[in-house]
Amino acid sequence: MANLKLVDVKKSFDETEVIHGVDLQVEDGEFVVFVGPSGCGKSTLLRMIAGLEETTSGEISIGDRVVNEIVPSKRGVAMVFQTYALYPHMNVYKNMAFGLRQAKMPEPEIKKRVHAAAEILQITDYLHRTPRALSGGQRQRVAIGRAIVREPEVFLFDEPLSNLDAALRVNTRLEIARLHKRLGATMVYVTHDQVEAMTLADKIVVLRDGVIEQVGSPVDLYERPDNMFVAGFIGSPKMNFFNETNLEKNVSIIVEGAEDKDTIGIRPEHLRRCKARDAIISAKLDLIENLGENLLVHCIASDGTEFITKMESAPTEEIGETICFDAPADRIHLFDGMSTRRKTH
Repeated sequence: MANLKLVDVKKSFDETEVIHGVDLQVEDGEFVVFVGPSGCGKSTLLRMIAGLEETTSGEISIGDRVVNEIVPSKRGVAMVFQTYALYPHMNVYKNMAFGLRQAKMPEPEIKKRVHAAAEILQITDYLHRTPRALSGGQRQRVAIGRAIVREPEVFLFDEPLSNLDAALRVNTRLEIARLHKRLGATMVYVTHDQVEAMTLADKIVVLRDGVIEQVGSPVDLYERPDNMFVAGFIGSPKMNFFNETNLEKNVSIIVEGAEDKDTIGIRPEHLRRCKARDAIISAKLDLIENLGENLLVHCIASDGTEFITKMESAPTEEIGETICFDAPADRIHLFDGMSTRRKTH
């Protein structure tokens, strides 16, 4: 395996720059997830690492080699695509062996690698089936197996779970996590799903409009988001934001060092029911979603701001009645009203 380094990497399509000087270090054996909304540049960045997109400027290094001018097949990477990209007329064994045969590898070594990968992924019984005889989850495991047999220095995953149903996404996500632990491999994984990012990653890279907004562990991004974009993207449901017009108390009373134009952020799971005299915010009860293990309670503040809180049991108030909340001081985030960057407190 190897580390991965990006230095001032940029990408332009004609006159439009879509990746704006990305610097990133991925350590040997690390599982790094690129996450962000559609169009943020995460897949383009992954394809540049793979060599499927040319780099306009900057350097990409894998191990001790700068790979900008190296063709994809010689970079020491293997990519797992969203669409599986299996050959329908070949059985599973031949699909997994195809790249190795193209590289003129001896047949005994091919057999050894295919069977070892099939055992890891628990698809040995499917080796003689064609893709049409497999479920979506099984096909994705074959695609991952095709990457494993190449024994790459870096695995690249481009939204590999997005074509699976909810249950298969959870199962396949667990399989990928176990695979990482078993192989100790360097992996870079692209997703728009922040739950995938939080559960899989050693390190998350949050992207917006071709710029890295924050790099850190899942806990770092959840507890100490650098700005309101990261705070609103990481977490499910997303963080609630309040300004001085929403609040029952002056913002400077709620958080030391705050100013009237600053924004307060509180995650839904950290809002607590309270009496009116203790409230940070009061609102009208609008809607309750019962998820079984908890409820998502939707509320509307007096100025029309909507927010969500998580509760373990249903509130006693009726829809349309007033409900009051406070939050632990150490769970309240303060963001600069102009820059939207997080202020320490």
